[in-house]
Amino acid sequence: MIPLLGIGDLVTGIGKVADDLFTSDEERLKIAMQEKVVEADLVKGQMDIDKTEAEHPSVFVAGWRPFIGWVGGIALAYQFILYPLMVWGWSMFQARGWVPTTQPPPPVLKADELWVLVSGMLGIAGLRSFDKFKGTQTDQVGNKKDGDG
Repeated sequence: MIPLLGIGDLVTGIGKVADDLFTSDEERLKIAMQEKVVEADLVKGQMDIDKTEAEHPSVFVAGWRPFIGWVGGIALAYQFILYPLMVWGWSMFQARGWVPTTQPPPPVLKADELWVLVSGMLGIAGLRSFDKFKGTQTDQVGNKKDGDG
């Protein structure tokens, strides 16, 4: 009978490949928990940065979020209030002969990307308000109130 040389190495190698391919539920849970901890640490770090930026005395550091809000608000006001009034006024001026009829009205704002930004800001603010209304808001990442899952 010829001894089977290397069969142990082959079995060990197959076992290692199978172990790499198939992860147990415990291992998946452990990996998921580690990922959640890392994610929470990243969010907390970003919150610390945001707080530091907001407290900065320079308007160029602390004022970029309000600036985006104001730009969005001004764009909305132009698009839905000022622009329709300007077109109406333009038609009146053309009817009276103050503006040549060949002169086109002021341009409409092309702001598809801006609407996405403003909608996102309003959506996040709405979710934050909803959380406060329901009493489920957290002031820090990882805080849980008594009775929360």
